[in-house]
Amino acid sequence: MSTIIRTENLSFTYPASGDRLALPVFEDLNLEIAEGSFTAVIGPNGCGKSTLAKHFNAVLLPSGGKVWVEGMDTADEEKLLDIRRQIGMVFQNPDNQIVANVVEEDVAFAPENLGVPSAEIRRRVDEALKTVGMYEYREHAPHLLSGGQKQRIAIAGVLAMDPRCIVLDEPTAMLDPRGREEVISTVLRLNRERGITVVLITHHMNEAAEADRVVVMHEGGVLADGAPREVFSRVELLRKAGLDVPQTTDLLNELNRAGWSLPLEALSPEACAEVIAAALSAP
Repeated sequence: MSTIIRTENLSFTYPASGDRLALPVFEDLNLEIAEGSFTAVIGPNGCGKSTLAKHFNAVLLPSGGKVWVEGMDTADEEKLLDIRRQIGMVFQNPDNQIVANVVEEDVAFAPENLGVPSAEIRRRVDEALKTVGMYEYREHAPHLLSGGQKQRIAIAGVLAMDPRCIVLDEPTAMLDPRGREEVISTVLRLNRERGITVVLITHHMNEAAEADRVVVMHEGGVLADGAPREVFSRVELLRKAGLDVPQTTDLLNELNRAGWSLPLEALSPEACAEVIAAALSAP
């Protein structure tokens, strides 16, 4: 796989402001995101995961080092528009991204500002709304929709820009379980059916378990990096960092603490049940 995003010795410090001292977030951070991959970034509050996400499409610029998007330096102002066409951002609160009073007008907003021809905007808007399962709501008022529906509209607005990668910064943090399920199933479909690169910042371990890769950030650095089954099997390491594990991993780990000997790699409820059933039926 080719690399779509790369950080090179990335450092960032929030500058001093008023009574607040300068706040270093990370230093010499090196990370690569493969094109077509689904990467989840997790970590305790204050570890720098959202700050990192904002570097991926130049919402923030490095204090030191570089961030490259398709070989473009995010600090190059002449490349800013091209970078933001490649990397779409979806934030925690969908109300902050919705700018129009009608769903289809909101989805059309970004391509209109990019100068996309009208006929192409119409095609992109319809396709984006169908992709996120919201086409039937195209003439609705966004403020009347549920939180999960609003977030799917926000994703559609990013899709209409035709990006190669979508970075989602805790997009389900304000949603109920049903809304979270709607958003994550949409994200999975975009990655697996359309090949769009996805970077998901989340504090929900069950969401991270759906990814191909989990990057664990802690105190401004990378604590662990690998496939979900590998990362989440390191239960004690994660808990020392103030993190939880998926419910299935937690159950298997508690059974092991009670004297069982079960592998911790089973992340789905079905796989977890099979592991326990196999142990119960063993001679």
